[in-house]
Amino acid sequence: MPTYRDEAVVLRTHKLGEADRIITLLTREHGKVRAVARGVRRTSSKLGARVEPFSHVDVQLAVGRNLDVVAQAETLHPYGEALVTEYPRYTAGTVMLETADRVVVEEREPALQQFRLLLGGLHVLASATSDGYRPATMILDSYLLRALATAGYAPSLSDCARCGRPGPHQAFAPTARGVVCPSCRPPGSALPQCGTLTYLQHLLSGDWVATRDVTPGERREASGLVSSFVQWHLDRGLRTLKYLDRAETTPPDG
Repeated sequence: MPTYRDEAVVLRTHKLGEADRIITLLTREHGKVRAVARGVRRTSSKLGARVEPFSHVDVQLAVGRNLDVVAQAETLHPYGEALVTEYPRYTAGTVMLETADRVVVEEREPALQQFRLLLGGLHVLASATSDGYRPATMILDSYLLRALATAGYAPSLSDCARCGRPGPHQAFAPTARGVVCPSCRPPGSALPQCGTLTYLQHLLSGDWVATRDVTPGERREASGLVSSFVQWHLDRGLRTLKYLDRAETTPPDG
């Protein structure tokens, strides 16, 4: 049975039989892969702890007829260990995993950018548990915007999303994929603060330094817009969003 090796993040697991699990992985070179991990539910299994959600692993897989088989896995970064100690960050992480699973639709199709975005998001999320530098919602919202943009759903945050009229514009409509001018504004559009839209631009570009001056109100408003945007542009809403704990650790001064 031929084998291959890759770097991966474990997205989710499902029970199979009495002792096995089906593991869904987002890999660096092979995109999304589903594989069987034999015997990992037994207490004697050394492999089980290495293929839990949030784990960044170096994995060897044997090619199977329908599902590949996990032959070996070595932990590179056990992000779950850091995230489970702080519930808001843990729930933000679960939204990241589900989003990655949803935006990478085709299995075994390369998705290097999505892999890098997820790995970077989990790294920042797990690293921030000790210093409280960035609230979990800030990290999550940046990841969501960038993951959807990479998947082809980039929001327009300056020019009108419908007619292209140069901005800035005040109204934001998830159904129109971003900000809209007065002529194109659909009923029910949100009217966020100017600072909120600027903050979203910084999140989309990954400019963390520029996010330091955002107010709590702008941050909450932006999170609502991002959630609405994501829920609208994915075929089915993210199940994990309803469990998201938006409690925040106040960043240190300076």
